[in-house]
Amino acid sequence: MKRLTFDIETEGDFRANGDFSNLEVTVVGVHNSETGALMGFYKDELHKMWPLFESADIIVGYNSDHFDIPILGKYYAGDLTKIKSVDLLKEVKNVLGRRLKLDNLAGATLGRNKTSDGLEALEWWKQGLREKVRDYCLADVAITNDLYEYAKKHGSLKYRDYDGVREIKLDTSQWETVPSGSPTLTHTLPF
Repeated sequence: MKRLTFDIETEGDFRANGDFSNLEVTVVGVHNSETGALMGFYKDELHKMWPLFESADIIVGYNSDHFDIPILGKYYAGDLTKIKSVDLLKEVKNVLGRRLKLDNLAGATLGRNKTSDGLEALEWWKQGLREKVRDYCLADVAITNDLYEYAKKHGSLKYRDYDGVREIKLDTSQWETVPSGSPTLTHTLPF
């Protein structure tokens, strides 16, 4: 099963009401489970990335169903929601009843933290530090991928709460099942 773990970085007006329509992609980071490769794509390189998504059985992200996929959808000719998606934030929230930061899960589960945060990456982009933003994005993709792998192996993730480290039991049994007859996407491939 081909799995892509991904994350995006953006620029633009972050509105408090959850309207991301003014945000533009700056970088997309992708991990390909078949090759183990971590790849970064700038906005003007997205055409090189779409065949990876189109050949994926599953895409994995963190807050991806709510944030990343809708924003990426502005740049794609087809419908990215047709690809099976596992949003780790959604999985955690469904069990815990609240959202947790990726950094919290990474620190408690993997023993390592994010290299920075999205607001700092936004400033780096404004300063023209494109490579630094790409590297930050790829580091987040690696953490998300490692959290996914941990959850698949252990059936749980860990987080730090006010009284120590706690465990969140997750049902991962359906994560890598793809319904028969799932459509194959070919919107960017030559016909």
